Amino acid sequence: MWMPDVLDGFEQLTLDLEPDEEGDVVATLARRIIPGDTDAGVDLLYVHGWNDYFFQAHLADFWEGLGVRFHALDLRKYGRSIRDGQTPNYVADLGTYDEDIAAALAAIGHGTGGPRSRRLVLMGHSTGGLTLSLWASRHPGRAVGVVLNAPWLELQMREAGRRVLEPGVRAAAAINPRGPVAYYDRGLYSRAISAEYDGEWSYDSEWRSDLGRPPTPAWMAAILRGHDQVAHGLAIDAPVLVLLSARSTMPTRWTEDTRRTDTVLDVIGVARRVPNLGPVTTLVWLDGALHDVTLSAAPVREMVWRETARWFRGYVTADATRRETIDDTPPNDPWWRRAIAGVTSRRGRSRLG
Repeated sequence: MWMPDVLDGFEQLTLDLEPDEEGDVVATLARRIIPGDTDAGVDLLYVHGWNDYFFQAHLADFWEGLGVRFHALDLRKYGRSIRDGQTPNYVADLGTYDEDIAAALAAIGHGTGGPRSRRLVLMGHSTGGLTLSLWASRHPGRAVGVVLNAPWLELQMREAGRRVLEPGVRAAAAINPRGPVAYYDRGLYSRAISAEYDGEWSYDSEWRSDLGRPPTPAWMAAILRGHDQVAHGLAIDAPVLVLLSARSTMPTRWTEDTRRTDTVLDVIGVARRVPNLGPVTTLVWLDGALHDVTLSAAPVREMVWRETARWFRGYVTADATRRETIDDTPPNDPWWRRAIAGVTSRRGRSRLG
């Protein structure tokens, strides 16, 4: 049953999942109580990053302005889905989230059975971007587009760092999967976004800790396995849009760069993995963007909205029109005309050396 949400104008639905060793597990879906007036026939499912949850109502405003029905998923043990006695944010395999995503898609009418009259777009931020990339690669044909907001596609120390860390992390995960991992966060990114400090956004600091949450060995091992899969190449069959800050910095103290760069990920390392996602990828660099590009200063957000809308109209809306035209083509239409139509639908492929 849908219930009032913590965000004004939204409602939430609890999705019961299979219990794990810590007890009952749920995920939580959020949506606008009264959707927008226009309808493009598209549903969007948004998945947050690590130490995060959905609080970005302005993101829903943007998508609904395009006629998209927006839905956000708080994964198990995150945000709205945290329950007493659980290890927040914990999972030992990113594939475990398949159950959360399946439950959410079923709730919004995109289950695996029967015809689907509406199209599906996926959007993920940071770890959510990694999770959805892996999911989309394993589930071809389900989504017509994937939008990745600073997806965590590679470790900050890149491939060499993964090779050094992985054996120790795997061993620690086998011995004590929920044990401590060395972790240090001065809270500079939170200072850049939180209205309690130097930012403009309000959120529940119990659900999104200003100093982050120490990762666990099993969770870190799952992330490294995901990075390795991306490095070896995924097979996302839908067009992919990746939005990244133009620069990364790893500051040890507050500076003006903290307001204008990604202080969480190595954007060059991530960008080099973008062509590995699938055959059709678009990479947009955003000067002045924060790690969550949608939480950046207003002029940067306008660039985010403009580039995302252009991608959406070029690949999702226009592609649907092309498919309808192709579907109506008589069977005896010359093969070369159908081939040209297929080629023109694969625009915007990007490569980064």
